Amino acid sequence: MAPKTGVSTQPKGLSIFERYLTLWVVLCVGGGIVLGKTAPSVARTLDRMAIYVSDAPVVSIPIAIALFFMMYPIMVKIDFAEVVKAGRTVRPVGLTLFVNWAVKPFTMYAIALFFLGFLFRGLVGADALDYIRLPLGLHDLPVGARHGAGVVVVHEGIKMLQVPLWRSYLAGCILLGIAPCTAMVLVWGYLARGNDGHTLVMVAINSLTMLFLYGPLGGFLLGVGRLPVPWQALLMSISIYVALPLVAGYLSRKWIIRTRGEQWFRERFLHVLTPITIVALLATLVLLFSFKGETILADPLTILWIAIPLFIQTVLIFALGYGLARLLRLNYADAAPSAMIGASNHFEVAIATATMLFGLGSGAALATVVGVLIEVPVMLMLVRICLRTQGWFGASGIA
Repeated sequence: MAPKTGVSTQPKGLSIFERYLTLWVVLCVGGGIVLGKTAPSVARTLDRMAIYVSDAPVVSIPIAIALFFMMYPIMVKIDFAEVVKAGRTVRPVGLTLFVNWAVKPFTMYAIALFFLGFLFRGLVGADALDYIRLPLGLHDLPVGARHGAGVVVVHEGIKMLQVPLWRSYLAGCILLGIAPCTAMVLVWGYLARGNDGHTLVMVAINSLTMLFLYGPLGGFLLGVGRLPVPWQALLMSISIYVALPLVAGYLSRKWIIRTRGEQWFRERFLHVLTPITIVALLATLVLLFSFKGETILADPLTILWIAIPLFIQTVLIFALGYGLARLLRLNYADAAPSAMIGASNHFEVAIATATMLFGLGSGAALATVVGVLIEVPVMLMLVRICLRTQGWFGASGIA
């Protein structure tokens, strides 16, 4: 009998959207670039559709809508009554939390800083500049004022912060590094024949943990990197992009099960929601690349320079989690998902937060999109590694 878990349903494998996610992303990149070349005003108009505070755009309305539909299908699956029972599996849960929050954010910062700030700095453009939004509360800074590594300038009629381009890419990598996966990891754990119960409970725990740690860690690491630390905007992004779909999922789940029954909820309602997350993500990517298309066409190797540190980070965190799981003598069924939860990223939140904090056309937003480009092929590679090394954890491989 399958263990009762904190999420209502198990993944049955890769759907058509998930199996070919890299292809869809590439098509969206191409579509966005074409849109940017043929109708350059569209993305700028959408980027200016925002909630303003003191004349500063704080919440992008299109991105907020898109991210809600990315996150809601994930949140509505969580049965929070079961999350509190996760403490019975102290070692795998403790390992996952340790890797996700005590190690991963800092290794991401260090690796991205080394490659983008030193090794690839000349290739990215040592003097290349990016223009990002002023942090909330600092919109009154005069032109010419310095803030962190940036200078306040007027760009295309809007007061913005001019920063080195590589630092903007670093910011995007930081936002990826502090966002552990709470969606696709369900599929990776299933394909690796892991413990679905542990994987699903960790999805719930990561969703709740992000509410408290994403903002403080993001603010701290952005500050270390001499980037703007928009504390108010970080907290607002968590409230809108994580807490809102979390609360909506919790309340609607209770209401639907009470009125239509749990069987209808699982077999009908969740089935309809399945492709919505990825469709919303792809729509966001079209917007992002419609604004960054000219930058990519001018220097397509930019994607490669960002992808290399992200790839190294993914493999490193997987190896660390997998190795520690073996040292802790976890069975394979817990070891595989514990390693992959840390290795994969919640790129939906990272993309939306980068867009909200720094702007749709920022280098930070582009860096988070690169995370999507490499996510599926790299994680499928790690799934195959897990399946081939089951014997490391005992003769049976699965407890």
